[in-house]
Amino acid sequence: MSTLQISLAVVGAALLAAIVAWNAWNNHKNAPRRPERGDAPRQEPALDGTLPLADAAAQPAPGDGQSPPAGDSDFAATVPGEDALALPPASHASERRYALDALVDAIAPLALEHAVTGDAALAALPPTRRAGSKPFAIEGQNEDTGQWEMPAPGRRYRAFQAGVQLANRTGALNEIEFSEFVAKAQAFADAVGAAPDFPDMLHEVARARELDQFASDHDAQLAFVLRARQAAWSPGYVHQNAARAGFVAGTLPGRMVLPALGEGGAVLALSFDTQAALSEDPEQSAVRELLLSLDVAQAHRSEQPFARLRESARMLCESMDAVLCDQNGVPLPAMAMDPIAADLELLYDQLDARDLSAGSPQARRVFS
Repeated sequence: MSTLQISLAVVGAALLAAIVAWNAWNNHKNAPRRPERGDAPRQEPALDGTLPLADAAAQPAPGDGQSPPAGDSDFAATVPGEDALALPPASHASERRYALDALVDAIAPLALEHAVTGDAALAALPPTRRAGSKPFAIEGQNEDTGQWEMPAPGRRYRAFQAGVQLANRTGALNEIEFSEFVAKAQAFADAVGAAPDFPDMLHEVARARELDQFASDHDAQLAFVLRARQAAWSPGYVHQNAARAGFVAGTLPGRMVLPALGEGGAVLALSFDTQAALSEDPEQSAVRELLLSLDVAQAHRSEQPFARLRESARMLCESMDAVLCDQNGVPLPAMAMDPIAADLELLYDQLDARDLSAGSPQARRVFS
């Protein structure tokens, strides 16, 4: 072999080595960022159950094949979800102790001649707790305490009342749903020997439509996208950085929540592609976008939810090298958030004036 051939072979080997090294470096550079060892995120108790929207009404995470709901300005459209007539364990829940409330329910008293046991009441309850798409409930007046409560075994009740919710995010109570409510309440009354006194259907349906109109005009869900500037993130990396910002694991994969400062509940939701979270090798899954959302009516204004959203977004953008965008992917400067804060204060005032203060049990039920 000549000197030229040897030289060419050496140069070729060096070029090949350089190409291999460059490819390895490039792959490493573009690989999803992984969590730091020794600082893996803890799996905290899930809090989504305290948020009536929970995950059935959660906005889809980026990358799951759906687009987040769009709305006027920076407000996202509302999304129907499952709700429970019984109050969720949440901060400020002491404002209303029991489920039925004349503000948001059509209520029918069920008079008794004799006390009825809780066991008999439970046996007479209908198999489902809904009338159409509206939550339905029956409460009993405890013979010992005089308080209204959901029937429980081992207790005695001197009266009952049945109620159906007037409106939620599926719409207003209609005539068919009211008729179903009457049928279920009547069946319960017959079983326990009670005499029902039903409200006028047309009046209650009209109340439902008025409440639904107000709720539709004052419903707001904010959603912002955090987009990776360069390298994508692994799910573990997302969890680690979100945990440092105060988020804990939700009930669904790819969902985390920021707990309220009060007794319970959640203020913000952080979500990403569920498929990436469920991947067999999640550290190789690439996440490029996060959805940071606030359901305004679900969080009490004393929690300063929008201020916490801004601070969470700032922390996550800094720690994860991300940029904050609107739902169309347009980067948002810090000054763009100020008008939203002012609009929210006005919205809080309007909800307060209607006795549907954000974060109250009544608001949690109607806006769910």
